[in-house]
Amino acid sequence: MLTLLTSMYLVVRAVSSQAEPIRVVVTGAAGQIAYSLLYSIAKGDVFGKDQPIILILLDIPPMLPVLEGVVMELQDCALPLLREVIPTDKVEVGFKDIDAAILVGSMPRKEGMERKDLLKANVAIFKTQGSALDKYAKKTVKVLVVGNPANTNCLIASKSAPSIPKENFSCLTRLDHNRASSQVAMRCGVSSDNVKNVIIWGNHSSTQYPDVHHAKVTVQGSEMGAYEVVKDDAWLRGDFISTVQLRGAAVIKARKLSSAMSAAKAICDHMRDIWFGTKEGEFISMGVYAAGNTYGIPEDLIYSFPIQIKNKTWKMVDGLPINDFSRAKMDATAAELVEERDTALDFLGQ
Repeated sequence: MLTLLTSMYLVVRAVSSQAEPIRVVVTGAAGQIAYSLLYSIAKGDVFGKDQPIILILLDIPPMLPVLEGVVMELQDCALPLLREVIPTDKVEVGFKDIDAAILVGSMPRKEGMERKDLLKANVAIFKTQGSALDKYAKKTVKVLVVGNPANTNCLIASKSAPSIPKENFSCLTRLDHNRASSQVAMRCGVSSDNVKNVIIWGNHSSTQYPDVHHAKVTVQGSEMGAYEVVKDDAWLRGDFISTVQLRGAAVIKARKLSSAMSAAKAICDHMRDIWFGTKEGEFISMGVYAAGNTYGIPEDLIYSFPIQIKNKTWKMVDGLPINDFSRAKMDATAAELVEERDTALDFLGQ
């Protein structure tokens, strides 16, 4: 009997391993976030242990020699799910028939650069990439924007790809979500998997609002509210929020480089949840199109909300009570996003 079951298992494995490869593009693929990310994608941590993958690595022409080295390393990993690696600097190659797009590459802010200059440079990049998605990608493609300013870059990409549903676009606030969960876990003396339902509201910037009013912490088998466990309202409304908001800058100051390992982990978490859904009774944070939200946020924005996902479709968690403290924080980050959007749309129309 055992031999028969083993044989059946092997047959099922053989059939499933012959699934059609999915095509996944990563932009900015020669950069340090991608370097931390590509191995996890290629070995099955994101799209499944039986899902073959074709990886397309897109970057600007000067980075092609670096990409060749990345391709060699991926080949040298001898990963059974990785069917092909395609390095390119051409959007028509990068976005052709793709199932998932992880847009990591963007213009970084340079010394002396005004925020509007940064927005102008990124509008050009994400208009081009959005148009390429519209023209070459599958209409079912799931697009994750990582490159900053992530929310507004995501909005521009979406507006530049009118034939792809707006619901297919999201931006990364999972890193902030993970940071918030970790800070609460450390404060409570538990592991991070004992903290759930923190929320990042708004922009992936220093105005974001990490909210734990609805978070739960499991201590010695009992699930309680975060405020109840932490027992320090001043910390939760003060240093906790500023620590999460400014964590990226703190990493740069300490490491002399921006977050890469933690960003790559957050990207994997985000895309895996899109592919396989969120856990029952839990929600995560991601920047999504704000249309139809019940929280009074202007609708033509990409704004981070509490999200649940099932069958590759996300929905906002509605009806959470919002106190005056949270309302002010949520509105402040929305105001920043409105200003960013209006500036970016001016550039988009030029």
